[in-house]
Amino acid sequence: MPKAVSLAEKLLNEHKNNIAALELVPSSGGVFEVFVDSKCLFSKKELDRFPEEDEVESALRS
Repeated sequence: MPKAVSLAEKLLNEHKNNIAALELVPSSGGVFEVFVDSKCLFSKKELDRFPEEDEVESALRS
């Protein structure tokens, strides 16, 4: 959970004027996914790992 909160905070700081909503759903399943306009940019469930530093940010830029 701390990694997810940290990443959410970073995204909000960087893109606060472009983010309409951000949702964190606590669970014990370890699923971490980032979607933009219904498109999945990162899925821990698919890759079996948490994103590396700036990996989500790079996906947002491209």
